[in-house]
Amino acid sequence: MAEAIFNGLIQKYGLAGFIESDSAGTSDYHIGEPPDSRTLGVVHKYQLKLDHQGRQFTTGDFNKFNYIIAMDESNLSNIQRQLPKSADNKKILLMREFDEQADSQSVPDPYWSSEDGFEEVYQILHRSCQNFINYLKKNHPELAQ
Repeated sequence: MAEAIFNGLIQKYGLAGFIESDSAGTSDYHIGEPPDSRTLGVVHKYQLKLDHQGRQFTTGDFNKFNYIIAMDESNLSNIQRQLPKSADNKKILLMREFDEQADSQSVPDPYWSSEDGFEEVYQILHRSCQNFINYLKKNHPELAQ
């Protein structure tokens, strides 16, 4: 869901040629699988596009991406364990660092919740992704158009 929201905002702000994003899990549970149907329902509700198959985070992602955003502390820990000595650990952030309404450091996992849980996660991710784009524009003047 975060990928769909972030990519939608990238399009909205005309940053598609400047920013690339991708989503990956730190476990191998859902490799090759499509998103949960409830995730797709929320994504479609907000007219976002999500054409993604689950993939696992790799050490190559440290070289490919300028920022690695973890959804929760467990994923953050898993990512940090894979950090090569030559990589910058300052590029690893928690999504909720960008949520001014955060009541915890973790984005809740809505998998075991009702439809409302997926809507709540959408709202958290939308706020966080919007603020992350603002952060990128502030810290990368070439993105501020």
